[in-house]
Amino acid sequence: MKVAIVMGSDSDFNVVEKSIKILKEFGVEVHARVISAHRTPFTAIEFAKNACENGFEVIIGAAGKAAHLPGVLAGVSILPVIGLPIKSSTMDGLDSLLSIVQMPKGVPVATVAINGAENAALLAVQILSVKYPQLKKKIKEYKEKMAKEVEEKDEKIQLKIKN
Repeated sequence: MKVAIVMGSDSDFNVVEKSIKILKEFGVEVHARVISAHRTPFTAIEFAKNACENGFEVIIGAAGKAAHLPGVLAGVSILPVIGLPIKSSTMDGLDSLLSIVQMPKGVPVATVAINGAENAALLAVQILSVKYPQLKKKIKEYKEKMAKEVEEKDEKIQLKIKN
C-alpha cells in the first residue's frame, strides 16, 4: 500500500501534511515530492510515467493557482489521481479547484474540496481498500467513530436545551 503525494510547491506542505497524517494512521506508506507542472514538467512526466513501476497505487496531486499538476500526472499515469486544490491568494482557491476539476474526457482526476487534504487521503484509502481488506475494516471503524462523535455532540446539545 503506497501513495504518492506530489505538490506543486513547498508552500503546499502545510495542507498536504494533513493527508500524510491520515495515510500513516491507516498504515499506508506515503511518499511526498515537490514537482512543478510548469517549472519541472519533464520531472512531473517522468514521475507519473514510472509511478506504477515504483510501487505507487494512488497519486494525490496538490496544486494551487493554475493547478495543472494533477492533470499532467493523470495524463501520463494509469493510476488513479486525486486532485487536491490548494487555496491561493488570488481567488481563495476557486482558480485551483476549477483548474483541477475541469479535465477533458479520458483524463479523469477525482477532486476534493479546496484544502481538503483529509478527504484526499481518505479517498486514497477507500480506493486502496478495494485491494486491501484490512483497509475496508479500518475505514468502517473510522466512519463508525465519526458517527459516534456526532451522536455524543448531539446528546450534549440536547442536554443543554433541556436545562
